[in-house]
Amino acid sequence: MPRVCDITGVGTTRGNRVRYRGKAKYLGGIGKKVTSIARRTFKPNLQDVTSLVNGVPTKMRVSTRAIKSGLVVKAPRRKYTYTAQQQKQG
Repeated sequence: MPRVCDITGVGTTRGNRVRYRGKAKYLGGIGKKVTSIARRTFKPNLQDVTSLVNGVPTKMRVSTRAIKSGLVVKAPRRKYTYTAQQQKQG
Protein backbone atom coordinates (compact mmCIF):
# COMPACT_ATOMS: atom_id res chain seq x y z
CA MET A 1 0.00 0.00 0.00
CA PRO A 2 1.73 3.20 -1.12
CA ARG A 3 1.92 6.29 1.06
CA VAL A 4 -0.05 8.50 -1.32
CA CYS A 5 -3.08 10.70 -0.65
CA ASP A 6 -6.08 9.59 -2.73
CA ILE A 7 -7.23 13.18 -3.33
CA THR A 8 -4.17 15.44 -3.57
CA GLY A 9 -1.65 12.80 -4.66
CA VAL A 10 0.95 13.97 -2.13
CA GLY A 11 3.48 11.26 -1.33
CA THR A 12 6.83 10.68 0.31
CA THR A 13 9.46 13.28 -0.58
CA ARG A 14 13.18 13.32 0.05
CA GLY A 15 15.44 15.93 1.55
CA ASN A 16 18.65 16.41 3.49
CA ARG A 17 19.51 16.23 7.17
CA VAL A 18 22.39 18.67 7.65
CA ARG A 19 24.66 18.54 10.71
CA TYR A 20 26.60 21.63 11.74
CA ARG A 21 29.61 22.25 13.97
CA GLY A 22 30.86 25.50 15.46
CA LYS A 23 29.51 28.73 16.85
CA ALA A 24 27.54 31.31 14.87
CA LYS A 25 29.31 34.55 13.92
CA TYR A 26 26.78 36.76 15.69
CA LEU A 27 27.55 34.88 18.91
CA GLY A 28 31.26 35.53 18.58
CA GLY A 29 32.37 32.42 16.70
CA ILE A 30 33.94 32.01 13.28
CA GLY A 31 30.78 30.59 11.68
CA LYS A 32 29.03 27.27 11.41
CA LYS A 33 30.55 24.53 9.24
CA VAL A 34 28.69 21.64 7.64
CA THR A 35 30.10 18.32 8.88
CA SER A 36 27.73 15.83 7.27
CA ILE A 37 24.75 15.65 4.94
CA ALA A 38 22.47 12.60 5.11
CA ARG A 39 19.39 11.83 3.03
CA ARG A 40 16.05 11.67 4.82
CA THR A 41 12.38 11.23 3.93
CA PHE A 42 9.35 13.39 4.64
CA LYS A 43 6.23 11.24 4.96
CA PRO A 44 2.70 12.68 4.64
CA ASN A 45 0.27 12.44 7.54
CA LEU A 46 -2.33 10.07 6.04
CA GLN A 47 -5.56 9.10 7.75
CA ASP A 48 -8.09 6.41 6.87
CA VAL A 49 -11.39 8.25 6.32
CA THR A 50 -14.84 7.11 5.25
CA SER A 51 -16.03 9.75 2.82
CA LEU A 52 -18.96 10.20 0.48
CA VAL A 53 -18.12 9.71 -3.20
CA ASN A 54 -21.15 10.06 -5.50
CA GLY A 55 -23.41 9.50 -2.49
CA VAL A 56 -21.75 6.19 -1.57
CA PRO A 57 -19.50 5.89 1.50
CA THR A 58 -16.01 4.70 0.56
CA LYS A 59 -12.83 4.27 2.59
CA MET A 60 -9.93 6.44 1.47
CA ARG A 61 -6.41 7.32 2.63
CA VAL A 62 -6.33 11.10 2.80
CA SER A 63 -3.76 13.60 4.05
CA THR A 64 -4.71 15.76 7.02
CA ARG A 65 -4.11 18.87 4.90
CA ALA A 66 -6.90 17.73 2.54
CA ILE A 67 -9.23 17.07 5.48
CA LYS A 68 -8.57 20.48 7.05
CA SER A 69 -9.03 22.36 3.78
CA GLY A 70 -12.47 20.78 3.24
CA LEU A 71 -11.67 18.64 0.20
CA VAL A 72 -13.16 15.58 1.93
CA VAL A 73 -16.86 15.20 2.78
CA LYS A 74 -17.02 12.73 5.62
CA ALA A 75 -19.80 10.15 5.63
CA PRO A 76 -22.36 10.21 8.46
CA ARG A 77 -21.57 7.94 11.39
CA ARG A 78 -24.88 6.07 11.28
CA LYS A 79 -25.97 3.99 8.35
CA TYR A 80 -29.66 4.84 8.37
CA THR A 81 -28.99 8.44 7.28
CA TYR A 82 -27.61 7.57 3.86
CA THR A 83 -29.56 4.37 3.09
CA ALA A 84 -32.64 6.55 2.44
CA GLN A 85 -30.62 8.63 -0.03
CA GLN A 86 -29.43 5.48 -1.82
CA GLN A 87 -32.99 4.16 -2.11
CA LYS A 88 -34.14 7.44 -3.69
CA GLN A 89 -31.35 7.27 -6.26
CA GLY A 90 -31.76 3.60 -7.14
